[in-house]
Amino acid sequence: MAVVISVENIGKRFSLRHQSAAESYSTLRDAIANGFKRWSLHLAGRNGASKDPLGAEEFWALKGVSFEVRQGEKLGIIGRNGAGKSTLLKILSRIIEPSLGRVRIRGRVASLLEVGTGFHPELTGRENIYFNGAILGMTRQEIKKRFDAIVAFAEVEKFLDTPVKHYSSGMYVRLGFAVAAHLEPEILIIDEVLAVGDAQFQKKCLGKLQEIGTSGRTVLFVSHNMSSILQFTDRTLLLQEGRVLLDGSSEAGVSEYLRIHENSSKVTNLAGKVPWLRIADMSLDQRNMPLGFNRPIRLKLSLELDRKLTGLVIAIGIVNTLGARIVTAKTAIPELPAGVRDIDVEIPEHRLIPGSYFLSLTLSAGREVLFTKDQIIAIELLADSIDDPLLIPHLERGRDRLGCYCSARATWG
Repeated sequence: MAVVISVENIGKRFSLRHQSAAESYSTLRDAIANGFKRWSLHLAGRNGASKDPLGAEEFWALKGVSFEVRQGEKLGIIGRNGAGKSTLLKILSRIIEPSLGRVRIRGRVASLLEVGTGFHPELTGRENIYFNGAILGMTRQEIKKRFDAIVAFAEVEKFLDTPVKHYSSGMYVRLGFAVAAHLEPEILIIDEVLAVGDAQFQKKCLGKLQEIGTSGRTVLFVSHNMSSILQFTDRTLLLQEGRVLLDGSSEAGVSEYLRIHENSSKVTNLAGKVPWLRIADMSLDQRNMPLGFNRPIRLKLSLELDRKLTGLVIAIGIVNTLGARIVTAKTAIPELPAGVRDIDVEIPEHRLIPGSYFLSLTLSAGREVLFTKDQIIAIELLADSIDDPLLIPHLERGRDRLGCYCSARATWG
């Protein structure tokens, strides 16, 4: 396949000027004086000087980024907030220019970088469809041919002749995505805009993206939803502090992202409620894979015991982001000798829907609580498929699993 996007060592520099409290209010005279200072700075820069008389700080949002995208490829772009993802997409969409490097693009590009990208607020939904199509270089006849499909997908029939300034953010996204997806650009660029829509619309969009991907068109997709990245993209760029940290398969990219940014997936040196027990180490065992829907959750525990422990009960609580405990998994070990004991705990069937959770740990013997701590480790469960027949009933039930119990297994050595 031919290369349709070539990015060669691009960088993007911004100037950040820190305004002091004394400068909070400026006069026309100040504005004119600062204008002359900026002009003198520009001349000084052309002569090799780099000092900024206004005290502006230089910030590189991107630095040394290079990659190629081939026709028909579905490329995911991930990274933490501030990693440079949106800046990169704006450069590829020709909204801003790079400070360094060169970008070559072959083909017609459609971008959906934020809610209502390319919409004129005073125009109606109908007029904006034709307006966006014209921007993409399509004839009125071509737009008219796809008009009904766009309106049906966006589900905004009742508001088609209403100015889009009166649309909700969800309506904006539905119409914006429908226009970008149905007007058949050779290259489609989508930022984290689908997060505004509801779950059903997100699934609908991912299905459309799958259809676009199989049609041979190129898609660049930015998302913080790792499930969407795994479901839709074949290759992923992982950005960190404006640089490409990893360029490889989506599975490798997501695994590395979770490994780097889930800083709370391992804890050490926790004291128990009794002086003779300590948690030397507790960590997730992902077996080089992200956690998925109904895949086993595996934990490694390392206990330091100053004496023999009889009748140990291990309780793992799974808590959602609202702080509600939705699953408690228990297992027991009849006897542990004194010393350092490594314990593997597995929760084989949790049936949790995809999302973010925290793990809590309680160790007890008889009626005595030896150790307890809430939200000790953060985990992210990913969906394996947008049409997983096992997953859909659980997505529909949502909160039905509050307060349930399930079994766990423990082995030690």
